[in-house]
Amino acid sequence: MAELRKRGLITAVVCSEPFMKLGQAQARTFGVPDLPLLRIPHPLGGIDIETVKTRVAVALPALLELVKEHAK
Repeated sequence: MAELRKRGLITAVVCSEPFMKLGQAQARTFGVPDLPLLRIPHPLGGIDIETVKTRVAVALPALLELVKEHAK
């Protein structure tokens, strides 16, 4: 993801709440401190499809805004 971001592509990482600090640290480590992290509720694994859809509903507006901003 870091290499794609460095090349100017629209990138983001979906990250559940407990892993936000780790995601930020990894982004800095890989040289992309501005890498967007799309926060979703935890957990993502071991949940039913309806719950996954609610996670998507949380992340989707931020993703669409990121694409919209990049398109300007």
